[in-house]
Amino acid sequence: MPDEKKPVLEVQDLGIDFGGLTAVNDLNMKIFPKEIDGLIGPNGAGKTTVFNMLTKVYQPTRGKIYLDGQDMEKLNPVQASKAGIARTFQNIRLFYNMSVLDNVKTGMHNHFTYNNFDAVFRTARFRREEKDADKEARELLEIFHLSEYTDTTAGNLPYGQQRRLEIARAMATHPKVLLLDEPAAGMNPQETEELMAMIREVRDHFGIAILLIEHDMRLVMRICEHITVLNYGMLLAEGTPEEIQNNPEVIKAYIGD
Repeated sequence: MPDEKKPVLEVQDLGIDFGGLTAVNDLNMKIFPKEIDGLIGPNGAGKTTVFNMLTKVYQPTRGKIYLDGQDMEKLNPVQASKAGIARTFQNIRLFYNMSVLDNVKTGMHNHFTYNNFDAVFRTARFRREEKDADKEARELLEIFHLSEYTDTTAGNLPYGQQRRLEIARAMATHPKVLLLDEPAAGMNPQETEELMAMIREVRDHFGIAILLIEHDMRLVMRICEHITVLNYGMLLAEGTPEEIQNNPEVIKAYIGD
């Protein structure tokens, strides 16, 4: 059971440069267990760059990232996933020609212990782990209300169900922190309402922390317990939704002088 008084994800003085351009600088952030937090800011503020650093797609130029107390400095993206950080993308990334069930099972590969020999010769270990993966994947589809689509090709799912599937696949990696990059992008109001309910269900069922990037401020203000605001790659403000809504610097960044 995680200590809810200690951050499950902590960022200290995080920054990254691309050539002579500083994309993110001196970012400090804490995400606590079972929280739903928002990372917002105008276009180009550096939000997705932060996600790329947290998942080690980008190696930070400076600063520290701690996941459940573990220093992530030397981890690559695969190791970061195994450590317990998962993400989805603004543009849904599924294996569109594979079944819904197999899409979820791909998220479990980091936790398999069988090797190529086991896979080729279908050893007892291979059969056992594949059976367990199939069972867990079906349970996830049940939780995400996707059971009726188990054998459906992922590319044939409606848009909202594709988004659910992407989150289900991320949960198959057994994360401690789930990063959602604009999960409501392209959704209609009804789908957005269903998404908000699902995000809360994921947090409550799995007991994990969730950090989301989102431009739908109505969703952010209704679902997030704490919000961090970036502008030009730097921390502009942080606080509760009420504090952020009434912060003049945040209003200025979004609306202008």
